[in-house]
Amino acid sequence: MSAPGPSAAPGIGVGTWAWGNQFLWGYDPAQDAELAACFRRAVDLGLTLFDTADSYGTGRFGGRSESLLGDFVADLPPDRRQGLTVATKLAPFPWRLGRRGFERAFEASRRRLRGHLDRVQLHWSTARYAPWQEGALLEGLADLLEQGRVGSLGVSNLGPRRLRLVHGRLARRGLRLSSLQVQLSLLAPEALAAGGVALVCRELGIDLLAYSPLALGLLGRPPGEGQGLPAGPRGLLFRRLQPRIQPLLQTMERIAHAHDAPMAAVAINWCRAHGAIPLVGLRRVDQAEAAASAASWCLDDGERRDLDRVAQRCEGRMPANPFQSG
Repeated sequence: MSAPGPSAAPGIGVGTWAWGNQFLWGYDPAQDAELAACFRRAVDLGLTLFDTADSYGTGRFGGRSESLLGDFVADLPPDRRQGLTVATKLAPFPWRLGRRGFERAFEASRRRLRGHLDRVQLHWSTARYAPWQEGALLEGLADLLEQGRVGSLGVSNLGPRRLRLVHGRLARRGLRLSSLQVQLSLLAPEALAAGGVALVCRELGIDLLAYSPLALGLLGRPPGEGQGLPAGPRGLLFRRLQPRIQPLLQTMERIAHAHDAPMAAVAINWCRAHGAIPLVGLRRVDQAEAAASAASWCLDDGERRDLDRVAQRCEGRMPANPFQSG
């Protein structure tokens, strides 16, 4: 793993995948008041980047993440909305075809977000299964940017080769690619490999956004295997990985104690130490406070190297996203 060049540590963003997701996160509408309080606390503490997607929300709660985020932003006083960046991702479903294939989806997202939409992102690449679909959709997203209907453009789940192609395509139209979003954590460090997307982002001036920086919560748990497990698929993943990552958790705990910080802050700051903006999933006020507090300190070089070394040797790894392109 290579460290970024000298610069200020990136900020911290908020992910809203869990808002509306029953399957993985056990969402219930009774949680909405707590989610609203969490959002307000995050804004109060200076977190300004909020990421969602039109596919977030399972079953009858499809689109719920965008709707909740839109309502929460609308409830802020006008002066508090300034400075926020609301980003959504549009999914390249098979029926979304052609240059205007995202038109209806974009307008639906904007309605759910109550007009508060600053960045639109391609949710994943179709390069692995329908490469002919992606180019036209990207041109359509570029049209939105060129027409001033959205302020910036990003992509997700692209590898280094695909990222260069998309960046070049937009550059030929005189348009900037603002961000790339990939899975990145101590249990999913592939983006940092030699020739990986982190290096390409630095070269091209693209913000690297790290989703699942806490590995679905695994990296916020202290070492030891006597703890209760989450329900559903997360519990199955925890049961499989937790015994394999104890040396990593022990190293994280040592560093957390040295900074009088929660372990989650160590995982967050490891991403920042590698030049990425972690998108931390938040559902409770205390989680917002823990995430924001991580911005008050940084890992030193020795701590980062210790974590890099233990992560490389770690036997547990997060499942790769099947839509990640090369």
